[in-house]
Amino acid sequence: MAAAPSPEKDLIPVTILTGFLGAGKTTLLNRILTEQHGERIAVIENEFGEAGVDNEILVEDREEQIVEMNNGCLCCTVRGDLVRILGDLGKKRRRGELRFDRVVIETTGLANPGPVAQTFFMDEGIHGEYLLDAVITVVDAKHGQRALDEHDEARAQVGFADRILLSKTDLVAEDEVADLMGRLRDMNPRAHQKKVHFGETDIREILDIRGFNLNAALEIDPAFLEDTHHHHDDDVKSFVWKDARPLHMEKIETFLSLMVQNYGEDLLRYKGVLNIQGEPRRMIFQGVHMLMGGTPGKPWGPGEARESVMVFIGRRIPRRLFEEGLAYCVA
Repeated sequence: MAAAPSPEKDLIPVTILTGFLGAGKTTLLNRILTEQHGERIAVIENEFGEAGVDNEILVEDREEQIVEMNNGCLCCTVRGDLVRILGDLGKKRRRGELRFDRVVIETTGLANPGPVAQTFFMDEGIHGEYLLDAVITVVDAKHGQRALDEHDEARAQVGFADRILLSKTDLVAEDEVADLMGRLRDMNPRAHQKKVHFGETDIREILDIRGFNLNAALEIDPAFLEDTHHHHDDDVKSFVWKDARPLHMEKIETFLSLMVQNYGEDLLRYKGVLNIQGEPRRMIFQGVHMLMGGTPGKPWGPGEARESVMVFIGRRIPRRLFEEGLAYCVA
């Protein structure tokens, strides 16, 4: 498993903002682009909104438009290749032509965020300049159940999420919100859920989540491991595997490689902390589809209970096969 290439403190953090049509992404983006929140953020949008019409256009061509907002943020309209716009933004930043400290990328409502996330693993130039911080998914409490029932993309957006923001909860009954939250938790137990009203929500709720931070220990809310009561047969599901016995390094690497080769297309996100036999430090790994990375984490403390914890989120995951393979990896 390859380690991260450069110090995270030198990289530009990136947040991917996704959510189905009408979920409230535009409202949140307009707040980022207009409020005096003290952050210099480059927002990359698929379509240019009204917020920047009266502001100074810094760059405009057939592929992109970069507008500086009154609060110092940048709004970038992207009609071309994401790798190119990220590269151009980085060059202009290094030359002092643009000033920004972080990037927020909006995906279209009908998009699976997977290909966008993979960009930060696959392209060496992007990987060396930007750090993917998190995928934030906005879910409309009023129409979310229907979107999840009818659209693969909506389920994929939930599966990829590091944090889920529930909008429009004031428009539905509390028991309906609870049912939706239970369904979302069943699909993705590792994503923290928060009810939001975008007129009042601090934008820092979507910044510095560190969902892709390979040096952080995996944190799972114990409540997420409890059985959830729901009535939906979603194709996107998750499961958590835990074992206190040490794992054999070569066996677990072989298993993970075979897992990705055979099921990578259906694996949306996977992440874990591994207790490797003979290793004083925990091994942290994670992946998106076919791309996987890992690095040593912090040392196990004296007397600390050493345990492997792994989370898998994807479509039609053969849970029993995975569990049998992981059991084989026990030293």
